[in-house]
Amino acid sequence: MNRVDAYLIPALDGVAYGLLLFVVAAGLVLSFGVAGILNLAHGTLYAIGAYVAATLSDGSWLALLLALVAGVAATTAGGAALSGMLAPVPRGDHLTQALLTFGVALAGGSVLVMAFGAENLPVRVPATVDRPVDLAGHAYAGYRLVFIAVAAALALALHAVVTRTRAGMLVRAALDDPDMVACLGVSPARVRLGVLAASGALAGTAGVLGAPIIGPGPGTAATVLLLSLVVVVLGGHSGRSSVAGTLLAALAVGEIQTLGVALAPTAAPFLLFAAMAAVLAARSHGLIRRWSPA
Repeated sequence: MNRVDAYLIPALDGVAYGLLLFVVAAGLVLSFGVAGILNLAHGTLYAIGAYVAATLSDGSWLALLLALVAGVAATTAGGAALSGMLAPVPRGDHLTQALLTFGVALAGGSVLVMAFGAENLPVRVPATVDRPVDLAGHAYAGYRLVFIAVAAALALALHAVVTRTRAGMLVRAALDDPDMVACLGVSPARVRLGVLAASGALAGTAGVLGAPIIGPGPGTAATVLLLSLVVVVLGGHSGRSSVAGTLLAALAVGEIQTLGVALAPTAAPFLLFAAMAAVLAARSHGLIRRWSPA
C-alpha cells in the first residue's frame, strides 16, 4: 500500500465531516449575516436533531424519514422561538445576544442530558447503507458516501435558493438595506423570523443526517458550535459570505480535522486554530479578501 493510498479514507472522512459542518455553518451565516444575531445556541439545535435521530432510528428508511421530519420541525420551531426571545435586543448588540443564546444553550444542554442521559447514544442507519463499500481496496462506510451525496445536493440547493429565488433576494436585501425592504411592504422582522427558522431547520437537518458522524452526547452541542464558528470565521464572518466561501472553509476544516490526525497526530489539536489565526492575520493585512455574496 503506497502512502497516498493510505490517506484515501481520512481524506474521504474529511469531505463528509466538512460537508456536515457546512450545513450547520450555513445556518450560522444566515442568522448572523441577515438577522444580525450571534446565535450560540446553534449547536444545541444540532444536538436536538441528533438526539431525535438516535431516539427514532431502528435501521429503516421510514424511521430515518420520521426522524428527519420530527427533528427539522423541532429545530425550526426552536429557531423561531429564538427570534421571539431576541426581538427586543438591538441588531448590533452582539454581547447581549451572545449571553442570551449562551444561556439558552446551557439550559437546553441540561434538558437534553436529563432526558437522554450523560452517555453518547448510538444511531442506527438504514440497513441498505449500513455496510462497507470497497474503495481501492479499503472498506469505507456506505452511509458516509450517501451523506456526502446528500450534503452536496443540499449545498447546491442552498446556493440556488440564495441566488435564484425571491426569498433569497429578500434575504440579501435585508442584509444590505432593511429600510428599503420595509418600503417594499415586507417586514424585516418577518424576514429575520424566517431566517432564524431556516437556520434552525439547517441545524436540525444536519443533526439528523449527521448523527452517525457526530453523534448525540453531552459534548456534541459545544463541539459542533465551536467548529461551525471556525468555519464561519474562515469563510468570512461579515455575513456577506457566499455559499461557496462557506463550503470551501468547511471542507478545509474537515480535512484539517481528519488528515491532520493521519499526517501529524501530535500537532493535530493545534492545526485548526493555527490555520484560523493565519487566515485572520492575512485578512487583517489585506492579503485575503472576504467572499462577496454568491
